[in-house]
Amino acid sequence: MSVSKNAVDAEAMCPHRLVLEHVTSRWGVLVLIELLERPYRFSELRRAISGLGGRGVSEKMLTQTLQTLERDGLVHRDAKPVIPPRVDYSLTDLGREAAEQVRALARWTHARMDAVEEARRAYDESRRAYDDSRRAYEEARGNQPRAS
Repeated sequence: MSVSKNAVDAEAMCPHRLVLEHVTSRWGVLVLIELLERPYRFSELRRAISGLGGRGVSEKMLTQTLQTLERDGLVHRDAKPVIPPRVDYSLTDLGREAAEQVRALARWTHARMDAVEEARRAYDESRRAYDDSRRAYEEARGNQPRAS
Protein backbone atom coordinates (compact mmCIF):
# COMPACT_ATOMS: atom_id res chain seq x y z
CA MET A 1 0.00 0.00 0.00
CA SER A 2 2.97 2.32 -0.18
CA VAL A 3 2.85 5.25 -2.55
CA SER A 4 4.69 4.46 -5.76
CA LYS A 5 4.73 5.96 -9.24
CA ASN A 6 2.16 3.34 -10.31
CA ALA A 7 -0.10 4.34 -7.40
CA VAL A 8 0.21 8.01 -8.34
CA ASP A 9 -0.69 7.16 -11.96
CA ALA A 10 -3.67 5.08 -10.80
CA GLU A 11 -4.73 7.88 -8.47
CA ALA A 12 -4.78 10.35 -11.34
CA MET A 13 -6.80 7.98 -13.54
CA CYS A 14 -9.36 6.74 -11.01
CA PRO A 15 -8.98 8.20 -7.52
CA HIS A 16 -12.29 6.74 -6.28
CA ARG A 17 -11.25 3.18 -7.01
CA LEU A 18 -7.90 3.65 -5.30
CA VAL A 19 -9.52 4.89 -2.07
CA LEU A 20 -11.98 1.99 -2.26
CA GLU A 21 -9.04 -0.40 -2.58
CA HIS A 22 -7.40 1.13 0.50
CA VAL A 23 -10.55 0.98 2.59
CA THR A 24 -11.46 -2.56 1.55
CA SER A 25 -7.97 -4.05 1.51
CA ARG A 26 -7.27 -7.10 3.65
CA TRP A 27 -5.74 -5.07 6.47
CA GLY A 28 -7.49 -1.76 5.80
CA VAL A 29 -10.86 -3.24 6.74
CA LEU A 30 -9.53 -4.64 10.01
CA VAL A 31 -7.65 -1.45 10.93
CA LEU A 32 -10.72 0.71 10.35
CA ILE A 33 -13.07 -1.59 12.26
CA GLU A 34 -10.65 -1.95 15.19
CA LEU A 35 -10.02 1.81 15.42
CA LEU A 36 -13.78 2.36 15.71
CA GLU A 37 -13.49 1.03 19.25
CA ARG A 38 -10.75 3.37 20.47
CA PRO A 39 -7.30 4.80 19.64
CA TYR A 40 -4.47 2.27 19.65
CA ARG A 41 -0.73 2.27 19.90
CA PHE A 42 0.96 0.43 17.04
CA SER A 43 1.76 -2.80 18.89
CA GLU A 44 -1.70 -2.89 20.53
CA LEU A 45 -3.34 -2.49 17.14
CA ARG A 46 -1.17 -5.20 15.64
CA ARG A 47 -2.10 -7.64 18.43
CA ALA A 48 -5.80 -6.74 18.18
CA ILE A 49 -5.87 -7.32 14.42
CA SER A 50 -3.87 -10.53 14.67
CA GLY A 51 -6.30 -11.77 17.32
CA LEU A 52 -9.19 -11.59 14.85
CA GLY A 53 -8.16 -14.89 13.32
CA GLY A 54 -6.07 -15.99 10.42
CA ARG A 55 -2.47 -15.05 9.94
CA GLY A 56 -1.23 -12.00 11.81
CA VAL A 57 -0.32 -8.76 10.09
CA SER A 58 3.41 -8.02 9.71
CA GLU A 59 4.87 -4.79 11.08
CA LYS A 60 5.73 -3.70 7.55
CA MET A 61 2.22 -4.31 6.22
CA LEU A 62 0.55 -2.60 9.16
CA THR A 63 2.88 0.39 8.78
CA GLN A 64 2.09 0.65 5.07
CA THR A 65 -1.64 0.30 5.70
CA LEU A 66 -1.63 2.98 8.39
CA GLN A 67 0.42 5.35 6.22
CA THR A 68 -1.94 4.88 3.28
CA LEU A 69 -5.04 5.40 5.41
CA GLU A 70 -3.40 8.44 7.00
CA ARG A 71 -2.61 9.88 3.57
CA ASP A 72 -6.25 9.37 2.55
CA GLY A 73 -7.33 11.33 5.63
CA LEU A 74 -8.92 8.38 7.40
CA VAL A 75 -6.40 7.77 10.19
CA HIS A 76 -4.73 10.28 12.50
CA ARG A 77 -1.22 9.59 13.74
CA ASP A 78 -0.38 11.31 17.03
CA ALA A 79 3.35 11.12 17.83
CA LYS A 80 4.07 12.30 21.36
CA PRO A 81 7.56 13.71 22.10
CA VAL A 82 8.29 11.44 25.06
CA ILE A 83 10.88 8.79 25.85
CA PRO A 84 10.26 6.09 24.86
CA PRO A 85 8.40 7.41 21.83
CA ARG A 86 4.62 7.01 21.91
CA VAL A 87 2.47 7.02 18.79
CA ASP A 88 -1.29 6.65 18.91
CA TYR A 89 -3.54 5.96 15.94
CA SER A 90 -7.18 7.00 15.78
CA LEU A 91 -9.84 7.63 13.17
CA THR A 92 -10.55 11.04 11.74
CA ASP A 93 -14.20 12.03 11.21
CA LEU A 94 -13.83 10.90 7.60
CA GLY A 95 -12.27 7.64 8.77
CA ARG A 96 -15.10 7.04 11.23
CA GLU A 97 -17.61 7.42 8.37
CA ALA A 98 -15.70 4.94 6.22
CA ALA A 99 -15.22 2.52 9.12
CA GLU A 100 -18.95 2.50 9.89
CA GLN A 101 -19.68 1.57 6.27
CA VAL A 102 -17.03 -1.16 6.25
CA ARG A 103 -18.27 -2.54 9.57
CA ALA A 104 -21.83 -2.69 8.19
CA LEU A 105 -20.57 -4.69 5.20
CA ALA A 106 -18.57 -6.99 7.50
CA ARG A 107 -21.67 -7.58 9.65
CA TRP A 108 -23.76 -8.30 6.55
CA THR A 109 -21.14 -10.79 5.34
CA HIS A 110 -21.16 -12.54 8.70
CA ALA A 111 -24.97 -12.64 8.85
CA ARG A 112 -25.38 -13.91 5.27
CA MET A 113 -22.51 -16.41 5.15
CA ASP A 114 -24.91 -19.39 5.18
CA ALA A 115 -26.59 -18.10 2.02
CA VAL A 116 -23.21 -17.50 0.38
CA GLU A 117 -22.03 -21.02 1.21
CA GLU A 118 -25.28 -22.49 -0.17
CA ALA A 119 -24.85 -20.49 -3.39
CA ARG A 120 -21.27 -21.74 -3.69
CA ARG A 121 -22.39 -25.37 -3.23
CA ALA A 122 -25.11 -24.96 -5.86
CA TYR A 123 -22.66 -23.35 -8.29
CA ASP A 124 -20.04 -26.06 -7.75
CA GLU A 125 -22.61 -28.84 -8.28
CA SER A 126 -23.94 -27.17 -11.41
CA ARG A 127 -20.41 -26.64 -12.72
CA ARG A 128 -19.47 -30.27 -12.06
CA ALA A 129 -22.60 -31.47 -13.86
CA TYR A 130 -21.82 -29.22 -16.82
CA ASP A 131 -18.20 -30.38 -16.96
CA ASP A 132 -19.27 -34.04 -16.74
CA SER A 133 -21.81 -33.68 -19.55
CA ARG A 134 -19.31 -31.76 -21.68
CA ARG A 135 -16.70 -34.48 -21.14
CA ALA A 136 -19.23 -37.23 -22.03
CA TYR A 137 -20.24 -35.33 -25.17
CA GLU A 138 -16.62 -34.91 -26.29
CA GLU A 139 -15.87 -38.59 -25.63
CA ALA A 140 -18.99 -39.66 -27.59
CA ARG A 141 -17.73 -37.61 -30.54
CA GLY A 142 -14.37 -39.34 -30.27
CA ASN A 143 -12.53 -36.21 -29.16
CA GLN A 144 -10.20 -35.87 -26.27
CA PRO A 145 -12.03 -34.07 -23.45
CA ARG A 146 -10.83 -30.55 -22.79
CA ALA A 147 -9.45 -29.63 -19.41
CA SER A 148 -11.81 -27.44 -17.39
